[in-house]
Amino acid sequence: MTTLADPVPGGRPGDVERATALSGELAGRGVHGVVLAYVDTAGIGRVKTVPTAKLATAAAWGVGMSPVFDTFLADDSSVTTDVLGSPDGDLRLYPDLDHLVVLSGQPGWAWAPVDRITQEGERHPGCSRTFLRRIVADAERRHGLTFKAAVEVEWSAGRGTAPEDAFEPAVSGPAYGAVRQVELSDCAADLLAALAAQGVDVEQFHPEYAAGQFEVSVGAADPVAAADRSMLVRQTVRAVARRHGLRVSFAPAVLGRGVGNGGHVHLSAWRDGTNLHSGGACRYGMTAEAESFITGLLAHLPALTAVTAPSPASYLRLRPSQWAGVFTAWGRETREAAVRVVTGTRGLRDRAANLEVKPVDLAANPYLALGCLIAAGLDGTTSSASLPEEITGDPARFGAAEAAARGVRRLPVSLAEAVAAFRGDAVVRAALGPVLADAVAAVRQGEIAAADGLDDEQVAAAYRWRY
Repeated sequence: MTTLADPVPGGRPGDVERATALSGELAGRGVHGVVLAYVDTAGIGRVKTVPTAKLATAAAWGVGMSPVFDTFLADDSSVTTDVLGSPDGDLRLYPDLDHLVVLSGQPGWAWAPVDRITQEGERHPGCSRTFLRRIVADAERRHGLTFKAAVEVEWSAGRGTAPEDAFEPAVSGPAYGAVRQVELSDCAADLLAALAAQGVDVEQFHPEYAAGQFEVSVGAADPVAAADRSMLVRQTVRAVARRHGLRVSFAPAVLGRGVGNGGHVHLSAWRDGTNLHSGGACRYGMTAEAESFITGLLAHLPALTAVTAPSPASYLRLRPSQWAGVFTAWGRETREAAVRVVTGTRGLRDRAANLEVKPVDLAANPYLALGCLIAAGLDGTTSSASLPEEITGDPARFGAAEAAARGVRRLPVSLAEAVAAFRGDAVVRAALGPVLADAVAAVRQGEIAAADGLDDEQVAAAYRWRY
């Protein structure tokens, strides 16, 4: 007879005892259930939940979930690869107790990200959180580098009384306008309070450009924690908005035309506690490694878009002259470049200098996106690749000859183009490994087929409430 004292491999030492203690503490705080959360290949957040009293059992043995979700599409249909997509088998979801939080925006609930483990106690090769953790560990072991990252979260707030499939902005004020902030004031105050109670370090919250659009920026953390935090923020935004009678969409585009929702990634590389993007002898204080890291990103961006912009709706957002960063170019504080070099304010640069990667949206699985971005950048540092000249202004103004001379390329204009680039990029595919790389390609191909024949408005409508 087995007991909680004899857990199968997959959990962490001491987790059962910690979970037992946490269970009592959570119950005392009125928490009745724990959300066990992960993100699938299509970028959809998937969950199972357990009663608070069963948290120790989940820590000991995991909670069962089919591996089929590795090849689910955003519309809940599925595709297959040679390894994934079968109705056979089972995985175990193990909560990471270090990142368990009580959900202030969802009274009665706590939340924890999970690692997905096989029934034999091995790491599941399709687990994106495991993938990112491996990339981060390899970077430190092989290159002596650590990273700080943050994912911006943009969303469109709609009226909950609108027709089920329609989008009607919940506010009417102008972009970045005081009117819009006031109109959402009560909901926004509750959101900031909930995030603070959950330990989320909010840097900024403001109305954004598009109709009904808002953004929250959070402090940087190690990449795995940053990806976890991105999902926690979205969980909280949804919950708080719903309590105010609103509906939110994190889709790349809620309408067929206009500015969409981004999920820009901020990323910085560090060695021995020193920020490589500040205090160096190269442009804007960057070190040579930091410059080469950008070069690696730019070289692999066409393939990376299959990971960072994974939805047919992503390409409604990735259009020139909309600050989406659709050209393989970099520039200091240049918001039309795919990679924006952020130097930070004088006096803070040793801490604040970083890169903003712009062709990223919230249909992306943040673990896959961060892992692939780091792998691409490291490919540049390994080869000591030379960074081209920066651009200023809007690269859309360049003619073909000038763009070619500057090494500026248009990123893929469709998911099909992105998948073709992804299939041809050995570095990005090798970083993912064969199981995840095949899953990414198959899921994207499935999304292409699902959207075949739809016009822009129909594509936006099909994905509007999926993310």
